[in-house]
Amino acid sequence: MPFVDIRSEDDYASIYYITNSPFGNVMGFDPGKPTIIMLHPMYLDSTWLCNQFGDPRLHQHYNLIAFDMRCCGSSTCRPSGKHDSWVEAADLAFCHQALQLPPSHILACEGISVNCALRFAILYACCLSCMESSELDAVLRRFRFPEMCLSLTLINVPAPTEMAWVFTALDEATQACCYAEDLESFEHAAMEAVRFTVGPDCEADLQDELIAYWEVHMPPSRRVRTVEQMNVLMNRVPLKSYMLKDIKKPVLIIHGERNETCPVKYAERLVADLVNAKDGAILYLVKGGSGALNILPGTASIANQVVAKFISRFNYEEVDMKPSSTPIPERMSAALLKLSEITGDSSIASRNPVSSLSFSCLSPEAVKGQTESIALYRKGQSTAFVPKGPDGGPIRKYSERKKDHWFQGEKDGISYATSFLPTKQGKQDVEHEKAIPLPTSEPVPTEMQGRLRRPIVSPNSVDRHVIKGSMAKVVGSNSTPVSLQRLLK
Repeated sequence: MPFVDIRSEDDYASIYYITNSPFGNVMGFDPGKPTIIMLHPMYLDSTWLCNQFGDPRLHQHYNLIAFDMRCCGSSTCRPSGKHDSWVEAADLAFCHQALQLPPSHILACEGISVNCALRFAILYACCLSCMESSELDAVLRRFRFPEMCLSLTLINVPAPTEMAWVFTALDEATQACCYAEDLESFEHAAMEAVRFTVGPDCEADLQDELIAYWEVHMPPSRRVRTVEQMNVLMNRVPLKSYMLKDIKKPVLIIHGERNETCPVKYAERLVADLVNAKDGAILYLVKGGSGALNILPGTASIANQVVAKFISRFNYEEVDMKPSSTPIPERMSAALLKLSEITGDSSIASRNPVSSLSFSCLSPEAVKGQTESIALYRKGQSTAFVPKGPDGGPIRKYSERKKDHWFQGEKDGISYATSFLPTKQGKQDVEHEKAIPLPTSEPVPTEMQGRLRRPIVSPNSVDRHVIKGSMAKVVGSNSTPVSLQRLLK
């Protein structure tokens, strides 16, 4: 299987990738075609980019490659509290150089992929001639640093920090999934996550596929990977406006018009901040689109068409399309030097250049908090519930579950006593609930991110008080604050 191993004294990651070449590796790439690097959506992996790999507008004219991030899909890594989006960008740079890829177009879908792509463009989209000689060490000046990034396409740009209501809701849904003790509990929590990922109008077939994927790849028995991904998303440090000025490549932003978890105003704000993007950053709104634009077949086709037209206008005569011949340690040392300059932390430049964790920009308090959360989630992980069958696949489809309880959640997540309501009235209630917009709020302040995280307590560790004796003795007990007879009146 195609992997890129990134090893260092303090870190290890094995990054899995897929391609559209005949043999599934970069050796089969057509040197006459440009390359597109794709980054998958949050809590999914590269297999969910099938709508892009199967589109002839992209497949026939470009070399396509997609990487699973270090905590996703088939990739593996050593869990670390230093993990953030700068680390993800460093992973991508290591993979780019290890596979000897030419300068490539970047297509990032949602959340952590968008954050990774922006940071990758800041550190690896400029060559040596773009830097002032005073900013470089004498040893590094003799090397040529070709560009890795030709253009950026971002699908559904998130807010600088997570929206307050999304922050709380995702925290609760993640905890419920990680500590689920039965299939029904896991499915209920997963359905909440579907609404944030796709939107309230997710089709039943797609619901089944998403929940089945999470049951197999993100069960409670692997919850450390889940919480590490959530830490990257929730505890991100927003990019400053002056950092975004270093992005000088063409930028296309595709955003769902009805995306409530990532409001359009933040995509518009990013366009305004990308003042040096070549020919100005472009914002394309997908009418009626919400979340997961690359997953839904209808919106995916629209997005693919826009991407194909955007990339087809690129002038390759202005760029050296040969893979980099610079040794990896020297190229990554230059990236650390640039990162130290834009962050104002001179200690970054002296870090180990062959470790992705050296690029982490989290504060010591954030690193400590993430390390503690990983250690807390690891407790009891080996004996946690596994919602899979003997064959390793899902036990059932979510849509085929038995609905024999009055408290059964419907498509919108709300329960209806349908046996007591006329059919017409029940349908009207469902449509009414779907029309209610999700809550609106501002992003969480950076200094409040750690404080909003609730302590995680395993259900098995909670003391359960059992009162023994006859019902008459229990009802008549003086320790009962409210009599059962008064409650029944």
